[in-house]
Amino acid sequence: MADEGQKRLDYVEETVLKKRKNNDQWAIKRREQIESRKQRNKDITKSAIKRPEQFVQEYRLKELDFVRRKRRLKMRKLSKGDIKSNLLFVIRIQGSTDMHPTTRKTLKQLRLRQILNGVFVKANEANLRRLLAVDPFITYGYPNAKSVRELIYKKGCAMIDNQRVPLTDNNVIEQALGKYGIICLEDIVHEISNVGPHFKEVSRFLWPFKLKKPESLHPLKKKHFKDGGDSGNREEHINAFIEKLN
Repeated sequence: MADEGQKRLDYVEETVLKKRKNNDQWAIKRREQIESRKQRNKDITKSAIKRPEQFVQEYRLKELDFVRRKRRLKMRKLSKGDIKSNLLFVIRIQGSTDMHPTTRKTLKQLRLRQILNGVFVKANEANLRRLLAVDPFITYGYPNAKSVRELIYKKGCAMIDNQRVPLTDNNVIEQALGKYGIICLEDIVHEISNVGPHFKEVSRFLWPFKLKKPESLHPLKKKHFKDGGDSGNREEHINAFIEKLN
């Protein structure tokens, strides 16, 4: 009788065992997360502490960027005669470590605040001067109709009250652009592709496109595209680049 009672006491339901196992797994996972967070915070703290020579080097690089910017604007003239299309797609490819504040301001005017942000731009005099000023930090070219359509349909988002809103409902488009006769995605594609009379309103309505860098893509260089790098005008080759990032 004593043996039978002992067996009953030792018996544990399968659901209880499963629950214990799950709790143990959760505890291990939670411990790993805490350790990972602690290590990450240590790394951030360590990287945040800069030596004086690092500040000096960064300052010199930013000043060098400013000097080169002035030299480009003085020595090179990028006019509409150099551009084969009224429509350009511009992508930011570099960060701000060695960027002068004036360059950062120009990128902000182009709405390129982050790496691999892209925007449609009309090839007017003001924009061409901006592109020349920030040439090492961007790449651009002439998007074809296929690239325009895929970007808008796959990555298109609207800017509504400074909020990013996916373009999944034509009502959003009609409410914002209906007064210009633009009521659906296809109208947006047409207006952008043809650089229509309301291009400015439509391009501003579109949130800058967030592109993704594939793991197979090599680190992007400031060297000019025609010289074997990644920056500057790619002309029609921008379409292949968009396809890699889309």
